[in-house]
Amino acid sequence: MGGMPSLKLYNTLTREKADFRPIDPQNVRMYVCGPTVYDYAHIGNARPIIVFDVLFRLLRHVYGENHVTYARNITDVDDKINARALRDYPGLPLNEAIRRVTEKTETQFLDDAAVLGCLDPTVQPRATENIAEMIEIIGKLIAKGHAYEAEGEVLFDTTSMADYGQLSKRNLEEQQAGARVAVEAHKRSPGDFVLWKLSEDHEPGWDSPWGRGRPGWHIECSAMSGRFLGEVFDIHGGGIDLIFPHHENEIAQSRCAHGTDVMANVWMHNGFLQVEGRKMSKSEGNFITIYELLHTEKFGGRKWPGEVLRLAMLMTHYREPIDFSVKRLEEAEHLLSKWPVPGDATGEAEPAIVAALADDLNTVAAIQALHALAQKAAADSKYLGAFAASAALIGVVPKEIELDEAVVEEIDGRVRARLELLKAKNYAEADAIRADLLARGIQLKDGKDPETGERVTTWEVKRSQA
Repeated sequence: MGGMPSLKLYNTLTREKADFRPIDPQNVRMYVCGPTVYDYAHIGNARPIIVFDVLFRLLRHVYGENHVTYARNITDVDDKINARALRDYPGLPLNEAIRRVTEKTETQFLDDAAVLGCLDPTVQPRATENIAEMIEIIGKLIAKGHAYEAEGEVLFDTTSMADYGQLSKRNLEEQQAGARVAVEAHKRSPGDFVLWKLSEDHEPGWDSPWGRGRPGWHIECSAMSGRFLGEVFDIHGGGIDLIFPHHENEIAQSRCAHGTDVMANVWMHNGFLQVEGRKMSKSEGNFITIYELLHTEKFGGRKWPGEVLRLAMLMTHYREPIDFSVKRLEEAEHLLSKWPVPGDATGEAEPAIVAALADDLNTVAAIQALHALAQKAAADSKYLGAFAASAALIGVVPKEIELDEAVVEEIDGRVRARLELLKAKNYAEADAIRADLLARGIQLKDGKDPETGERVTTWEVKRSQA
């Protein structure tokens, strides 16, 4: 790492923040759970996408762009996908309907991630392309006495693993005592979970030693991470809601199949997300997709630029819960409006900003330091290179806005309305228009017509707007 600051990360497995020491500094390996592609990704899904993109950028900065492997999977086999395919394409054969659902949803997810400023992961494996690896792991688990067949399913035997539950700190006794439903008759223990289940003729399926079927959810990530990152790798990330049962069961499968002490050395989880102080849910009427934020006026009565969404997300530390609100988006937009456009300027990232990110991704401190650097760069162009490099670490680099004719007409209309308000000495509403336009990166300049002496106002674009 040379002169770089020590990289410290909080490890959910140990509940401690510690120095990060990669297994191989020439190939730092990270896996993050990606989407199940049956519906458009919601704003809660955006948080891990953004958080671990920042970590990916930081790891590349510290170890070199060609020395980091980032795998983020696509879950394209799941009963939710089957149900959506039957709902949306009732007249088509199921396999064709599933293909249409997954391709459409995956394309939208990748488009959303790009607008949010996320780099492409090194590899994006699809579950359906890794069935052979899943079957191989299941076979190993059965052979080693960690799995069993029962009533058309292969199940993992949680009692076969002495230290099951380390990540979530849940032991089997607590789970059994707290079980609210009767144990399914074919399970040996309440905590046992599905590795493989038989498929009906109309359901998607693959041939296996246990019959034509399809994988359980947890086994997919064990197979894909093992194939692309190895039996033990550096970092596994995801939302806090995945700790149990998904990540706990990934660990169980991988460790028991491979005979390793750990699956990943560091486990990182971002906090929960609320919308305007309430848990996001369709029943609450506050369920918002990334697409809707970017392309419709559902939230706050307007569309929001991707870089504003990203900055708003990073203004809270990744491990803390976040209240996603219109006010927070407006704060992020106002902050961005004060940042200069670096253009093609290049330089080295500010050490204080790198140090903040190296302290368990402290994006709050990093953004504060970046804003201070932005003010210096706005006043003196010699700082633009450092600002550009530093802003790139968090993935928010201001760009010039490209406006279509409709937007230009709308801005011209608001400028004219402001002039009328000034003539009427309604300064409060005139100032409100100026402030709103400035938040969008539109700076007004007042002057006088040299011939008539009347007030005139021109405007120019100062930063990007998606």
